[in-house]
Order: sequence, then C-alpha cells, then structure tokens
Amino acid sequence: MKRRQFLQGTAAAALFAPAMTRGAFAQAANATVMKMAPQANLTSLDPIWTTATVTNNHGYYVFDTLYGGDLDLKPQPQMAEGHEISADGKVWKIKLREGLAFHDGQPVRPADCIQSLKRWCQRDPYGQLLIKAVEAWGAPDERTIEIKLTRPFPMMLDCLAKADNPPFIMPERLAQTDATKQVTEMTGSGPYKFIAAEYVTGSRVVYEKNEAYKPRSEPPSRNAGGKVAHFKRIEWPILPDPATAAAALTKGEIDWWERPLADLQPLLARSPDVTREVIDKNGRGSIMRLNHLQPPFNNPKVRAAVRMGVNQEDYMRASQGDDTTAWQICRNLWWRGTPYYTGELEDLMPQSLDKAKAALKESGYKGEKVVIINPTDFPDIGPLGDVTYELLKSMGMNVEMAASDWGTVIQRRNSREPVEKGGWSIFHTTGAAVGWGNPALSNLVRGPGEKGWFGWWTNAKAEELAEEWLYAPDEAAQKKAAVTLGRLALEECATIPLGQFVIKTAYRKDLTGMLPGSAPYPWGLKRV
Repeated sequence: MKRRQFLQGTAAAALFAPAMTRGAFAQAANATVMKMAPQANLTSLDPIWTTATVTNNHGYYVFDTLYGGDLDLKPQPQMAEGHEISADGKVWKIKLREGLAFHDGQPVRPADCIQSLKRWCQRDPYGQLLIKAVEAWGAPDERTIEIKLTRPFPMMLDCLAKADNPPFIMPERLAQTDATKQVTEMTGSGPYKFIAAEYVTGSRVVYEKNEAYKPRSEPPSRNAGGKVAHFKRIEWPILPDPATAAAALTKGEIDWWERPLADLQPLLARSPDVTREVIDKNGRGSIMRLNHLQPPFNNPKVRAAVRMGVNQEDYMRASQGDDTTAWQICRNLWWRGTPYYTGELEDLMPQSLDKAKAALKESGYKGEKVVIINPTDFPDIGPLGDVTYELLKSMGMNVEMAASDWGTVIQRRNSREPVEKGGWSIFHTTGAAVGWGNPALSNLVRGPGEKGWFGWWTNAKAEELAEEWLYAPDEAAQKKAAVTLGRLALEECATIPLGQFVIKTAYRKDLTGMLPGSAPYPWGLKRV
C-alpha cells in the first residue's frame, strides 16, 4: 500500500481514535514509569551485529562506552577515568573508573573492554582502521587497558567516542561471540537493565533502572556526561500504525513518540498537551544501497544508470510529505551541514529518466531480476522502496518487491546469496547526517568489500583515501582526501543518496529535561 493511500484512512482518525484498552496500556502519567513508542520494532538486540538505529538506541540503555561524544561532538571520558599517551604516540593507557559493574554484579575488567573492542573492530568502519594500527592489547593492572600501536593513531578518542554503533562494552564471555553472530544475552553496565522475561518482539520492550549504576558528575550531553535515570521503568510499546501512536500520545497513554509521521505533525500540533521538537538539528540522510556482489549491480554501468534516474524530490515527498521545510535535496554522500559537504554533484546525479534509460540500454543489462527488500512497518523507509520500484519499472528493469517487516529486512540484508536463493538487490535506510560525517565514520563511502557494510562495495582506492584522511598532516589535506573519496563513492554508486530530512519528535508536556542531540536518550528526563 502506498503511503498516500494509507494516510487517507488514518490521518484524520489519529486524534479522534478511541482510547486504547487499559488491558493493552496503562495510563502513562506515572512518576516512575515512562512509555516511549520507538521508531521501529526491536528485532535484533546486538548493537555490534547490526547498524539498525533502533538497536543502537537500545544499546545505549543497556551498555556503556569508554568515551562518549558531547553535543559539540567532542570526546569525553565515560567509563574511562582518563588516559595517558606515550611520547611517541604509540602506547595508550586508559584507566577505568572505580566501581564499574555489569548487571550481573561482576566488575568491569580491562579484559572485558579489550574483547569488546576486538569484536567491534571486526564490524565497524572506524574500528577496521584502528585494528590495522594495533600491535597488541594488554591489561597491566585491574583497571588499566593498554593499547600498543605500530604507528600513532591520531583519532583514537574520536574512534572510541563514536556515536552511532559505538564500541559498547560487554562481559568478555559475551564479547567472545563471533562478530558475524548475534549476542542474545543483554548483560551490560549501563543505566538500564533489559528485562528479557517481558520482551515480546512486535509488542513491547521493557527496561528497569540499574540501581547500581554510578553516573558521572558532569551534566548529560548527547552520549557523554552523567546519565541520570529518573524513571525506574521504561517501556517501549511497538506501535507501527501511526494513527494508533498519535491517538496514544494525545490521550496520554504513551509519553513519547520518537518519530511521528510527517503528515500527522499538523494534527499533533493542535494538541495542547503535546510538545514537538527537532532534537537532531543536523537531520538524517535517506539512502539506497545496492548489492555489489550479485547481478545486475555487480555491473557499475547498471548502477550508474539507476543513479542518473533518481529524483530526490520524489523520494522526499513520498517519505516526508509536502512540507519542504522538513527536507531538502542533497546529491552528495557528505550531507549538508557536515564538514565535507562542498555542494551538489549534479553531474553525477542529473535526475533524468531519459538519461537513465539510455544508460541502462548501453550498460549490458540482461534482464536480471532486481529484488527490493522493503519494510511495511517503517514510514520513513517503506515509501523509499515504493519510489525505487516505480523508477526501475519505468527504466525497463525486471523488478520485484519483497515486502516484509523491518526486522525481516535487517535479517535478509545479511545474505550474500543470489536473489533466487533468498538474497537481495536493493534496500533503503536512513541515518544521522553527523553519523556519516567523515571517512572513518561512514560506511556509505568505504570499500572494504566483504568485510564492509551490507552491499559489500570493493574499492582499494576508497580505503586508501580513508587512511589518507586519517593520517593527514592538516585539515586542508583531510578535506582534500574526504572530498575525493565522497565523489569516488558516488561515481561508483557505493551508495545512492535520496535526500536529507529532520524529524520533529513529539512528547507529553509534563516531561522535562529532553536532551538535544541525535537520539531518544532518557538521561535527565523526568515528569513534572
């Protein structure tokens, strides 16, 4: 079902739908309980195994990090008390804070941190750069992590304080899990405990306050500072139907709706009890990711033909509505407002269906089936797949839509098999612009092949440029490497950008302490 058709039957009903049965939801107004409807169903629990944003947000509840990025994106100590660096820059000693403990009561040891970092380095683009420079890991005492390097790693703190998909610290026994397999036991040292007995995928997620957690003394700032948990219990009711979520919020049956549907924002604005706020000022990018391992997109000419036909306005209107103050065109893999955005690469993205058809005709495309894996329960993402389906059909491609829930999409995108054996050709997603803001952070522009992100683009030059950026002698050299890499990745269609947008989150006015930033963190949040 197309988004516009869906809205015809739901938008007007959102504020006037009957209250949900009390058997489904208790009244939200409780000083010790907070209910937040997340952006999507939480199907994968391991924030190292998947890059799904909802799992990343879940990870911050349960786990902690050695360092965290503040609102200015500057790294600050979190689990770390501090660090020392040798004169030659090749030895880092990071000291843990006293009294850190996991939810099972076991102390956090350097061995836990080291194994967690090793596992993370196998999955993350920044971690993959770090591990190349590591000579040895060590633990000289019960609170110190020692990292010996073959060469200085100038961005060490930025790496450890990475906001999206950071190196979460878990017990060594869990971190020994193969990085290609999911950890299912959620034992961390963060401010909330995951309540496995109450977890029902597709229905709800429950967290309870970790009474043993010792917040830092600094005020909370994005992923850094004192993560003070005022609520003893937080519930995530899974509400994929926007009308149901809108009604629940306006009637006080939930406290917070993370990502309201754009077309329901005017209705929410009429409610005297609801506050709407853009907490991520930099916004999010929407992207199309192609499978480079399998036909037809192992052919760069076929990929280029699709890129030429993309009209970002079509994608943004379908997913974000007609309010052009909420979205903008961005024909660049460095998003607007990030350091390396240097303008629109219109020569690579002419947005011409005629040129796309001509390019496809000349590409050698042989009619291979294109399978789009697409969620039906994610309003920011599902419409992107609908637009791509119509585009490819109009170009003359043999295209099939494989519609499912978001959880199935993030499972299936791991497959490297041909489409005839359950593989895929295209998926779409969104991500924080700052989370894709430089060559070490962004998996959209990196080319490590099968060690990389889903789609598995292989390009040795891209990897060379990422290292050139990392070890550049000055900002000018960094920018030159980054801009060159961004253009190369778009030219080769590592990823195709579809536009940039902001989200107005919505919450009850009796909640105070909402943090600016890029994710729905509850630190400092309480009810008045």
